[in-house]
Amino acid sequence: MNKLIISSVMALASLTASAQSTVKAPAPILPLPEQKQIDWQRMETYAFIHFGLNTFNDREWGYGDSDPATFNPTRLDCEQWAKTLVAAGMKGVILTAKHHDGFCLWPFEGNDYNVSRSPYKNGKGNIVRELSEACKKYDLKFAVYLSPWDRSRADYATPGYLPYFYAQLHDLLTNYGDVFEVWFDGANGGDGYYGGAKDSRTIDRKNYYNYPHIFAMLDSIQPNAVVFGDGGPGCRWVGNEKGFAGETNWAFLRKNTVYPGYPNYPELQYGHADGDQWTAAECDVSIRPGWFYHPEEDDRVKSPEQLADLYYRSVGHNATLLLNFPVDREGLIHPTDSANAVNFHKMIQRELQHNLVAGMTPKVSNERGGEFTAKAMTDNSWDTYWATADGVTSATITFDFKKPQLMNRIMLQEYIPLGQRVKKFAVEYLDGKTWRSVEQGEETTTIGYKRLLRFRTVEAKSVRVRIIDSRGPICLNNVGIYYGGKDAQLTWNPTAEAIKSLPFAILSADKAEWEKATDRNPQTVWFSKGNEVLIDLGSEQEISALQYLPDQSEGRRGLIHTYTIAACDAKGGNERVLKSGEFSNLQNNPILQTVTFNATKTRYVKLRAERMVVAGEAMGFAELGVK
Repeated sequence: MNKLIISSVMALASLTASAQSTVKAPAPILPLPEQKQIDWQRMETYAFIHFGLNTFNDREWGYGDSDPATFNPTRLDCEQWAKTLVAAGMKGVILTAKHHDGFCLWPFEGNDYNVSRSPYKNGKGNIVRELSEACKKYDLKFAVYLSPWDRSRADYATPGYLPYFYAQLHDLLTNYGDVFEVWFDGANGGDGYYGGAKDSRTIDRKNYYNYPHIFAMLDSIQPNAVVFGDGGPGCRWVGNEKGFAGETNWAFLRKNTVYPGYPNYPELQYGHADGDQWTAAECDVSIRPGWFYHPEEDDRVKSPEQLADLYYRSVGHNATLLLNFPVDREGLIHPTDSANAVNFHKMIQRELQHNLVAGMTPKVSNERGGEFTAKAMTDNSWDTYWATADGVTSATITFDFKKPQLMNRIMLQEYIPLGQRVKKFAVEYLDGKTWRSVEQGEETTTIGYKRLLRFRTVEAKSVRVRIIDSRGPICLNNVGIYYGGKDAQLTWNPTAEAIKSLPFAILSADKAEWEKATDRNPQTVWFSKGNEVLIDLGSEQEISALQYLPDQSEGRRGLIHTYTIAACDAKGGNERVLKSGEFSNLQNNPILQTVTFNATKTRYVKLRAERMVVAGEAMGFAELGVK
């Protein structure tokens, strides 16, 4: 190559670099996460360990009156815990160093209600230290749960308890290495039991503990620890213990609004769209019905399919998944729990293994330019992202394949260091000359750190993502499209053993017929009379979702187009509308419809078809569920 060509190439490269450097990044949109919050959310899945006197006394909430001598694990092995969690894909573990009963899993010098008073290692054991050392050995992050409530203390609910609690916290934070999270339970007394005796003491949950003092202590000792609480400030409770966040999930809360015992806790599933504090959701759930080990639950461990479903509804809904393992009475994670968790991790790895659009450059309707190009969405880098120009809050991203591809998963990520932005989006595939939605509805809401959509397998040569509305210029750093296999489950697999609905009856209908909608057999269909179904839950229950699987036969009869879901009385009157909307694209894609709404208590639920896909047809239900 002659000198003139070399000179020209170098000049062009210089001009290109100069042009890129002149394109400014989008301005941040408040609220913003701290770096430790970003690092925490990128962990995605981590474990909870509930273990203590409750394990040996068959309790969930001990009263603080159990004899420490009953704490006697004979094979306790924290390295077994750590190796199991690593194999299950967990990035860290949070230990219940002290639960509500006040029993400490470390030899805290400020009390005599701790592991040193037990037979374990002849009183020389320290489970906090043993687990923190196992975490270092197996490259797991370590964290602690310390219940603010303490039923073993006579001075609880008085000012005299606070120095004791602060001393416990200081001890845990200074003697066991770095912790990635500090977990403060929202259960904070008020039930009238302390030390096994009935007592009427209650506390002012907002002010009793002096949380500003606690947070200052944490920042001074463990500045990289994220603080969990109902309202944060580091991360928030998701408002349930079922392990899922809302499909709409903002990483924001209104500052100084949520506190332990917050009465409107169901809204924590969704966050506050107008929030001014970055407080993303953590979805806590146990692999068993209980948080502590109970032998009778050995056959009730969540299956790999159930756990995978929770992953998509937690991590895939802009949250993290905190999965609890109740250590058994020998001091080990039970083999069933271990096997199911490991197989869940393998299932997720398999379903999201091959990104069909890796390295592709999609077509975009708008591009900011410089380094913020469409190519950045498929380079598998966290730090590069595509962005639109200032003022552009809607755009399309189109992937064209050389030949049709099977697909049933899509992953989207926003570059959250600049804030969460997307309010509404849609994913569509090209069917001939028609763009069709891959999901149950035409439009979806938030993205945030990560959004994962599951849908019935389609074969398409083109896929597009339409960002319909955003709080500012769009910033996406990763997009993935996957084929999880022909057996990859959808949001709710009605034939899976794991699926459970609240029990209910259909009023004013023949039970022999409507039971076809609850038999977990998608080939049997119940056709209702009229345009309303009145559901009786048997007693008042808290519900937050209705699930509807339409007719799966080739004929696809009885498809509901537009619906209203309402709480009501036994005759269907006094309606409180919970959700109205449209079941879109059922004729072409008759997948399970999951309608979520703000949690509410009711005994009776009404589903009304405002319009049918084919006018005059009776409503058809392959399956119906209420959660």
